[in-house]
Amino acid sequence: MFTQLRKTLAATLIASLTLGQCLPAFADSADTLPDMGTSAGSTLSIGQEMQMGDYYVRQLRGSAPLINDPLLTQYVNSLGTRLVSHAYSVRTPFHFFLINNDELNAFAFFGGNVVLHSALFRYADTESELASVMAHEISHVTQRHLARAMEDQKRNAPLTWVGALGSILLAMANPQAGMAALTGTLAGTQQGMISFTRQNEEEADRIGIQVLQRSGFDPQAMPGFMEKLLDQSRYSTRPPEMLLTHPLPESRLADARNRANQMRPVVVQSSEDFYMAKARTLGMYNSGKNQLTSDLLDNWAKGNIREQRAAQYGRALQAMGTSNYAEASKLLQPLLSADGQNPWYLDLATDIDLGQKRTGEAINRLKNARDLRNNPVLQLNLANAYMEGGQPAEAVTLLNRYTFNNKDDTNGWDLLAQAEAALGNRDQELAARAENMALVGRLDQAISLLSSASSQVKLGSLQQARYDARIDQFRQLQERFRPYSKM
Repeated sequence: MFTQLRKTLAATLIASLTLGQCLPAFADSADTLPDMGTSAGSTLSIGQEMQMGDYYVRQLRGSAPLINDPLLTQYVNSLGTRLVSHAYSVRTPFHFFLINNDELNAFAFFGGNVVLHSALFRYADTESELASVMAHEISHVTQRHLARAMEDQKRNAPLTWVGALGSILLAMANPQAGMAALTGTLAGTQQGMISFTRQNEEEADRIGIQVLQRSGFDPQAMPGFMEKLLDQSRYSTRPPEMLLTHPLPESRLADARNRANQMRPVVVQSSEDFYMAKARTLGMYNSGKNQLTSDLLDNWAKGNIREQRAAQYGRALQAMGTSNYAEASKLLQPLLSADGQNPWYLDLATDIDLGQKRTGEAINRLKNARDLRNNPVLQLNLANAYMEGGQPAEAVTLLNRYTFNNKDDTNGWDLLAQAEAALGNRDQELAARAENMALVGRLDQAISLLSSASSQVKLGSLQQARYDARIDQFRQLQERFRPYSKM
């Protein structure tokens, strides 16, 4: 699949952020910047950008180690939405993804799609630092840097650019192979590409810091986080991989400090959700490394109430991770007593209950949750608890509503397929599996599954008509995506 992606995605990942190239660095009082030479309108329409983004997201779902954790997905999208609401020139919806990768990296591409590496939670000590990276990437999208890159490269070495940016995507999923491909592609043209992309970076830096400030975050977090990257580059025998080809000059740090100092000083406290997300990411998605350390938890335990709760939550996660359910329950109980409606706590309590085969307690707790009707995390937890408790019919009822409202969530379709299979509804199981295949870019398999589903039901029935109509929709999608698969 990545052979194809190297050809198709290359012209899209100018915003690849390795934190040597992507950290917000400059600040102005307004989003008034020098014209970069094109609006990119002659290359791509907004509709085309969104269509390309849809294609690329499906490829990423099928090829990259995306973290489909409902709690973390909800958190990064909530934080991203807050930033987008304070950005200008927003022409597309935005979607934020988290990828399980210990390399510091992030990138944005067509259609308002922003991908963050889980390593960001290891290095970001505050929510403002994490938001600074996201604000920068949002600005790449609003300024249409990818379309500008395509327009420029129509005149300057398009094949080299295509190969290099395709390799960047490969590096996202497989750093060693990706960097080897990138090094080979850039031979002889590396400096010219870096010089080109720095213009985009300056624009995203300047606009990003304004978005950050308007969203209520600390502008000083930007130079602070940049300094961490420079320190890592100076004192590590292996600096962040992308700093090898896109160095972070110290002049950018000086400019970042200068611009942040011109902004009104603010004291910003990180939210409890940030600490919970950090604890969960480090404790559950760390590639086998012990990143949720005792030192970190001890420091949090001495901090404010949000940090103290995160320390307690982190220790409960650790106990859960070793299947020590009794200890996990003991650690979590004070948190539940203080805030029994907190989704982070309810999710972990559900896992503990299911681990102890107490499905009835898990189901009752979730059914009584005040925010069940509005919180997709709780809905997925309840559906899973229904399945574990041998109640697939209840799960199907819940999941039919869930997948209608959350069509792009593979978690919902996967659970629905399991529930329909448990009920012996073969055609509906196949249909749910088809939706999952389509979301990960496997439209041929999706059509095949739906064809099988159609053959299982009564000829001429309404259900058969629905399956056949969906097949037609997938075939139309194939036709729309065909130009990208051939690039």
